[in-house]
Amino acid sequence: MPEPAFRSGFAAVVGRPNVGKSTLLNTLIGQKVAIVSQKPQTTRNIIQCIYTQDDAQIVFLDTPGIHKPKHRLGEYMVQTAKRALDEVDVILFLTDVSMWTADDALILGLLKTAEAPVIAVLNKSDLVTDSHCQREIGRMRSQYGFTEVIAVSAVEGTNLSELIGLILTFLPEGPQYYPTDWITDHPERFVVAELIREQVLAYTDQEVPHSVAVDVDAMEDDEKQPLVRIRATIYVERTSQKGIVIGKHGNMLKNIGSGARREIETLLGVRVFLDLWVKVKKDWRHKSGSLKEFGYRS
Repeated sequence: MPEPAFRSGFAAVVGRPNVGKSTLLNTLIGQKVAIVSQKPQTTRNIIQCIYTQDDAQIVFLDTPGIHKPKHRLGEYMVQTAKRALDEVDVILFLTDVSMWTADDALILGLLKTAEAPVIAVLNKSDLVTDSHCQREIGRMRSQYGFTEVIAVSAVEGTNLSELIGLILTFLPEGPQYYPTDWITDHPERFVVAELIREQVLAYTDQEVPHSVAVDVDAMEDDEKQPLVRIRATIYVERTSQKGIVIGKHGNMLKNIGSGARREIETLLGVRVFLDLWVKVKKDWRHKSGSLKEFGYRS
């Protein structure tokens, strides 16, 4: 009996900010690839997360949350998410099953022109009753005509194996694009910078998180011991924000560094010495040159 054909392809995950796109993908992959925060607009680039099993490989594209942009960075994020819809075999439209908003309706309008099949994924099913889930599944089927509709919980892992099965039905026979042990195609420096930014999001409030960019200046192995030395700069837009990130007696920066170091050590599997600096680059989110410098290219 011939072995089953290998299936492979690309799946875009789209949705408004803070519906759990990154949490879903980290759970599916089994390791942190995309940073997670309760603050909206956390993901800025497309993060490619690679899921591999014996007979298939899915390359997930974690897209920035689609929203009405307020600056050049926001415009870049929305255009990045829109472009992903034209390059994939299947689209996952992720929503919060407990809440439908104007941003969900905005994304739904964009999906009407998409050529790829769309699976509506109703996340956070652990926060509502089964009857509520069933009502929402029925509403999504009858009103919007999605190819498939499924309710999941990214936090508890509910129905994620069923979701994988649904995705595979839309993937063509094809090659394995990446080695089995790869979970992302991004360089380590990119992931390290994101893990540092995640800790800034975790420890700061209000406008500071959205004004932050992180650049890894140096990353090298220590010649005398199993240790990676990393020097990185956290950029903010205002001098007052620099003071917040550093904190009284440097305590805020120490907390950010400690949290980031633990995450980076988990990623790299080796001890890390992390040297963080904070600099001001005024209004960088509104300047094309600064966006390109930090890797946000159109």
